[in-house]
Amino acid sequence: MGIKGKLIASMEVKCEGHLIHDLMHTNTHQAANISPTIYHFEVHEGEIGKVGTIFNMKYNEDVQEKTVKYEIEAIDSYKKSISRKVIGGDLLDFYSSFTIVSSCEQQWITWTFEYEKKIENNPEPLNFLGFILNVTKNIEGHFLKK
Repeated sequence: MGIKGKLIASMEVKCEGHLIHDLMHTNTHQAANISPTIYHFEVHEGEIGKVGTIFNMKYNEDVQEKTVKYEIEAIDSYKKSISRKVIGGDLLDFYSSFTIVSSCEQQWITWTFEYEKKIENNPEPLNFLGFILNVTKNIEGHFLKK
C-alpha cells in the first residue's frame, strides 16, 4: 500500500467563482479554447454536465506534453463542486489513485487532490497543481475580458 496524500489550494478570483464552476460543469470543452496550456480536450464517453462522463485531455505541464483521462464522479450544484476520478494518463505513472475536486464559494476556487503514491519517493503533484491554477487564472481572465 502506497502513501496517501491530500493537497489543497484555494485561490481568490476577481470574477464570481460560480462562473468558473459553471464553465467547468456545462462547458468543460471550452477550457481548451481559453487556456493555451490545454492542447486537446474531448468527451470520450457520456455527455458534458453528467456524472459518469469520461474526458480525455492533453496539456502542457512544466514544458512537457501530458495526458489525463478522468471520469466525473459527482456534481453538487448547491455546493458548486465537481469530483473527478483519474482513470488514465501520466498521473497514474506515479499514483495508484488520484481524485480531483473543484469547489467554488463566492470569489474563491478550491482545488483538492487526494491521491495514493505508488512508491514513497514519488513526488507530490505540485506541477499538476501549478497547471490547474494556471488554467483557473486563464478562465478568470476570460471572464474579466467580457
